[in-house]
Amino acid sequence: QKEDWPMHKLECSAMCAFGQNWNPSETVRLTARILAKQKTHPERTQSEKLLAVKEFESHLDKLDNEKRELIQNDIAALHHFYSKHLEYPDNAALVVLFAQVNCNGFTIEDEELSHLGSAIFPDVALMNHSCCPNVIVTYKGTLAEVRAVKEIEPGEEVFTSYIDLLYPTEDRNDRLRDSYFFNCDCRECITKEKDKEKLEIRKLSDPPSAEVVRDMIKYARNVIEEFRRAKHYKYIELLEICELSLDKMGAVFEDSNVYMLHMMYQAMGVCLYVQDWEGALRYGQKIIRPYSKHYPSYSLNVASMWLKLGRLYMALENRPAGVKALKKAIAIMEVAHGKDHPYISEIKKELEDH
Repeated sequence: QKEDWPMHKLECSAMCAFGQNWNPSETVRLTARILAKQKTHPERTQSEKLLAVKEFESHLDKLDNEKRELIQNDIAALHHFYSKHLEYPDNAALVVLFAQVNCNGFTIEDEELSHLGSAIFPDVALMNHSCCPNVIVTYKGTLAEVRAVKEIEPGEEVFTSYIDLLYPTEDRNDRLRDSYFFNCDCRECITKEKDKEKLEIRKLSDPPSAEVVRDMIKYARNVIEEFRRAKHYKYIELLEICELSLDKMGAVFEDSNVYMLHMMYQAMGVCLYVQDWEGALRYGQKIIRPYSKHYPSYSLNVASMWLKLGRLYMALENRPAGVKALKKAIAIMEVAHGKDHPYISEIKKELEDH
């Protein structure tokens, strides 16, 4: 709190005043901090050596009415929660700033990819996207670190990934268009070489028709979207949705199909939440091999799954399997996070303590 006081004093009295009713979104909190920083640092900050926040792309001309309305809601929340402490630019400038934050923000996650918060790292935001990235961005406290996961030749462009790379080409580009307003033209998107494996169909004596497969893909996408919006369900209901959709999709899709994996991952999350360790482990065991195949090398998604599995094995007193899984997580994380990262020290300590 002391270290963060120059920023936190902006929120502290408001948090106390609003009490239980203090609930601005992360985007609103981040934008408030950006405005405060711009007031105290009119010149470029340490993290703006190559690119200033004011130079961020906003894609303002591409925003539809729904996105514009969401931004106006955020502006209203900013005024509501911070009115006494901030000097605001006019509405038009705030629309631009929120659009810039939406396009250039980073999601901060822990070693198991649980959500911690949102941030902007202007210089890191310079990197373009590729579905076969040659670097990974990881976090050490409030610092973003960029590490190569492939050989990069002099003069070659540095690419990161803006999205989850599990899904087939069409889904990835839908997401990129919706959030970042472009289509990807990387090798993966042009060749679509992983799509067949990612959308693997059950080998049946009477194979499903193209129409049945198309309908099932549509169903899978709808269930994923419904699950994403499911704020009002109880955990037991969410588990039922997962199991019912897995049954339905399993009539057409192989277990290694990414839509099956998505629902298994959600089901695993519910099991972890309700402390059903055996249930979580069963789903994790089904997920890990296809994950290793579908994701690029040194994927944080694969590392976090090995980590979850390792910790589950340890909790269920299967030490040999736990050690093996945790070592696989460490092998990926030493490349992605660097050997001196605190997460790796923590995992090594877990190995020693068991």
